[in-house]
Amino acid sequence: MNAEFFAAVEDIEKEKGIPREYMYEKIQQAMLAAFRRDNPDYGENVEVILDEDKKRIELVVHKAVVAEVEDPTMEIDVESAKKLSKRAVVGDEITIPVETKKFGRIAAQAAKQVIIQGIREAERGLIYDEFNNKQHEALTGTVSRIDPRTGAISMRIGQGADATEALMARSEQIPGEELTEGQAVKVYVLDVRRSSRGVQILVSRSHPGLVRRLFEREVPEIFDGTVEIKGIAREAGSRTKLSVFSQEPDVDAIGACVGPRGARVAEVIKELGGEKLDIVEYSEQPETYIANALAPAQVLSVVMTDEKSCRVRVPDSQLSLAIGREGQNARLAAKLTGFKIDIKSDMALD
Repeated sequence: MNAEFFAAVEDIEKEKGIPREYMYEKIQQAMLAAFRRDNPDYGENVEVILDEDKKRIELVVHKAVVAEVEDPTMEIDVESAKKLSKRAVVGDEITIPVETKKFGRIAAQAAKQVIIQGIREAERGLIYDEFNNKQHEALTGTVSRIDPRTGAISMRIGQGADATEALMARSEQIPGEELTEGQAVKVYVLDVRRSSRGVQILVSRSHPGLVRRLFEREVPEIFDGTVEIKGIAREAGSRTKLSVFSQEPDVDAIGACVGPRGARVAEVIKELGGEKLDIVEYSEQPETYIANALAPAQVLSVVMTDEKSCRVRVPDSQLSLAIGREGQNARLAAKLTGFKIDIKSDMALD
């Protein structure tokens, strides 16, 4: 049994990454707690020995050898001590093994629960550390359950033994997107929290950060820093505007994101369920940046009215395109650039 115990601890260390020293500490604590529950008079003179080399598990009590016993939990008379060790004399300390059968059934069960709890705590700590380092990253999640009442989606993220549960609230889902159990999708890790029920991982598909991570995956120039994403304005499920810039004069930032025959941007759009994407060029000049952000509309002029506001003039035929359906194009351009934009047609300004 002892050999099997040490082999099991070794297997847990390999499979779950929980250090064996941590498990040994928890097991020792559990065994001591169980013994003291049935033997409340004993103090610090009780020890649990776990010897990996000899595959030995032993609970012992250290007692002082005395001529006359006053405290039987701490002392042993010399005659009794000599039965255990012929060389025992008054003043020695003798180690007495405790028979396993002296553990009560309830105490043993309590020890088992402490051990299990200790391992669970270690697992949670490992999960927390692993996924806390992946905050604001994009991972693949597989839908495991959809709550019919709240619409919240539970999913598994990670692979194999390292996989764990994550939650995507309805507010973090792409409006109109219907996911099904077993479907694998990319999600953005919003937050990793410790709770009484374990580690809680919150993920999103509507966060602008997901768009950023998908482009980093598809566009090598973004991943290596040649092309920089300067801003993202998103209305998930409908449309996103992305501004990009390159310090390298011979690198076409927009072209790099679009990719050969549009292959790169097509992969991102596919992952986002067909969401429209406008990729525009960033400029340090506010007038140029605002004009670019209103794409695909043609802009005749941009006049700054104060530090954060401007008036934009567009051809009359481009007015509805510049404003967009229900004002979406103008709204996203304003969000992307940080400017309040007042759009007028050239006829209205004449």
